[in-house]
Amino acid sequence: MASHGRIVITGASTGIGEACALCLDALGFRVFAGVRNPADSERLSRAASDRLVPVQLDVTDAQSVRSAAAKVACALGDAPLNGLVNNAGIAVASPLEFVPLDALRRQFEVNVVGQVAVTQAFLPSLRRGRGRIVNMGSVSGRFASPFLGPYSASKFALEALSDSLRLELRPWGIHVSIVEPGVIATPIWRKSLLAAEDLLAEMPEEAHTLYGRAIEAIRRRVDNIGGIPAERVARVVAHALTARRPRPRYIVGRDARVAVALSYFPTHVRDWLVAKRI
Repeated sequence: MASHGRIVITGASTGIGEACALCLDALGFRVFAGVRNPADSERLSRAASDRLVPVQLDVTDAQSVRSAAAKVACALGDAPLNGLVNNAGIAVASPLEFVPLDALRRQFEVNVVGQVAVTQAFLPSLRRGRGRIVNMGSVSGRFASPFLGPYSASKFALEALSDSLRLELRPWGIHVSIVEPGVIATPIWRKSLLAAEDLLAEMPEEAHTLYGRAIEAIRRRVDNIGGIPAERVARVVAHALTARRPRPRYIVGRDARVAVALSYFPTHVRDWLVAKRI
């Protein structure tokens, strides 16, 4: 499929999405890379071949999704779409007791509702090409951490959507995979930390009194966070799009495998281990 495959990727401005766009472009795919602004579009174009086509796409904006789908359809003509990579995402970090509800809604608009909106827009073309869907989940969709409740909840939801979609689209031979990375060396965690600090600044003093010590411990951990290269996740996405028998789930990274293993521990043991770390 790589020599003539046509793929749409959301959230391709940075991190995993950018790595996937460049990896698939290098493999010979025609990539339609969803970006948020012209600057990202220009930078991505300079790094790729002329097969890669940046597309302005905000997954939370219905008009933007329709416009992107129309642009891709126009570029494809009679050719179908072979793959969709739902990668766009954000991470909201906050104690659930004090998380602003607007921030919680934004978390689900981007990570859940936006994924469904994009999938609905491109499914007719995918069905004609018996294409594939790859959803970018997270190990946080298997194992919820304290102070990442909004993000984990959105990724748990994406796990459920992927399972349902995989079965619903089975009659048309459309494979649905979900990729579950651990910590990746991308800007998302730094961005989420900065956003969390903004949220904390707006919270009442009570929040700092109750959770300040634990939040500071997590902040130190994020400051020292490493993570595997985003290119490693991109290679997994390429496998999901090209393998004769793609897997329903891909766990990426040693820490992800450890977290998945911990999820099978008795709940009280798992809770003790997590609490001890913070």
